[in-house]
Amino acid sequence: MGKPSRVRVIGPLVPYVAGFRAELERQGYRSNPTCDQLRLLAHLSRWLSSRDLDVGDLTPDRVGEFLVARRDAGYVLWCSEKGVAPLLAHLRRLGVVPVPEVMVPATPVERVLDRYRRYLEEERGLCESTVASNVHVARLFLATRAELPDLGLDALNGNDILAFVLEKCRHRSVGSARYVVTGLRSFLRFCHLAGLTPRPLADSVPGVASWRLANLPRTLDAREVARLLASCDRRSTFGRRDFAVLTLLVRLGLRAGEVASLRLDDIDWRMGELVVSGKGPKRERLPLPRDVGAAIAAWLERGRPRCDAREVFTRVRAPHCGLSSVGISAIVASACKRAGLERVYAHRLRHTAATEMLRAGAGLEEIGQVLRHESLLTTAIYAKVDRIALRALARPWPGADSGASR
Repeated sequence: MGKPSRVRVIGPLVPYVAGFRAELERQGYRSNPTCDQLRLLAHLSRWLSSRDLDVGDLTPDRVGEFLVARRDAGYVLWCSEKGVAPLLAHLRRLGVVPVPEVMVPATPVERVLDRYRRYLEEERGLCESTVASNVHVARLFLATRAELPDLGLDALNGNDILAFVLEKCRHRSVGSARYVVTGLRSFLRFCHLAGLTPRPLADSVPGVASWRLANLPRTLDAREVARLLASCDRRSTFGRRDFAVLTLLVRLGLRAGEVASLRLDDIDWRMGELVVSGKGPKRERLPLPRDVGAAIAAWLERGRPRCDAREVFTRVRAPHCGLSSVGISAIVASACKRAGLERVYAHRLRHTAATEMLRAGAGLEEIGQVLRHESLLTTAIYAKVDRIALRALARPWPGADSGASR
């Protein structure tokens, strides 16, 4: 096992060794990873010295040159931008390495998309995944108008919109077509608000023909949920974290992003409540069931690493930062693999939680409050899940008795 104190550094990065080492230890890096990062610093410092460069010369182009030289020298570890990112981040925080300039969008399409993205993030407060999907649809639409002066948005009309929808949705499923028309309506609203189109055109986007609430929400049954939870080894750090995440998803039906954004200050242990940051700027209180609280407490007391992150759920390995929504869904997928179940993601557990509440006797209004639906119509789909209760409402098929006697 290497010792960080034995890594020898010469060159212009010598003054930053102690601070970088302390930063790595603060983020939870252990001896071997810390040694690897310090050896990378030592190599970079030697490379700068051999070219009579100083730390302030570490522009993105220079970093790229160093990584090429590192690979040519036979190194196989820490040879990418990701590998050198912790060191560069530390030096940029100190102000000794220039921060990369923000690239100005070069084409009319990119300039409009950049404005649209900032509108979705700053004014609408949408989550990252929704912003990405809406921008993707806008990019598809603008690609059809890239050759027109100023994209031809000031002359846009309903026929142009209809032609785009027909072309893009012709061979798509109902769900995929809805994705296109919803994103297009959002973009056209922005265009009118931003003065890019002289009149509102969002209502010109045709709807997608389908039966509302036609599909049943797919769920896990009680035995599958038990197998999923039992797959977590609660004697290990990873197991305590994964068990707490799965318990939150199964019992309260939180979205993956809501679990990822849950912070230590959001849990009121005395009142038995937690604050959930939902879609956009919404923050709502939910009761904290005893089993959910016990699972979270076990992770916080005997699993969560000591770190500065305020998120409840963090990486176990360094750097100890909060998990993303993708990380939460990955925990569910990994648990399914361990339990020998079909691979599902976090939203399937949201459906499962709603279904279990319904079977336990909760009304649709109560379920909607827990799931934080804006409309009761969104919750209404779960009314079809309780087939035993629905059987009493079913009427016999006309002529069924006479047909059976023939």
